[in-house]
Amino acid sequence: QVQVVESGGGLVQAGGSLRLSCAASGRTINSLTMGWFRQAPGKEREFVATIGWRTGTTDYLYSVKGRFTISRDNAKNTVYLQMNSLKPEDTAVYYCVVGLVGTQEDLGSWKYWGQGTQVTVSS
Repeated sequence: QVQVVESGGGLVQAGGSLRLSCAASGRTINSLTMGWFRQAPGKEREFVATIGWRTGTTDYLYSVKGRFTISRDNAKNTVYLQMNSLKPEDTAVYYCVVGLVGTQEDLGSWKYWGQGTQVTVSS
């Protein structure tokens, strides 16, 4: 079993930056793909970014490419999401996910989920 805890959310003005952190515990995450989803008010939860465990290959939701960067520190069992040039439409609860077993955009493809951290971008 893996416990997943996000941190780093908050309120920021448009154009600002935030860095989210996600700490996984319970077992090593070195062999597990990790990622982020988000859910805006009244909308479905959507895939944001993922990072592979072997090569560190990354992939992003089209609307965040060039603004968000996902990275990981296997020694610390932690994954990060650096968010720059934030927009009001980035406002959402951000969820860390661990352990991909299928298609990355599918919610059911991830084994472990965090509780989420709120990100609010004011205009």
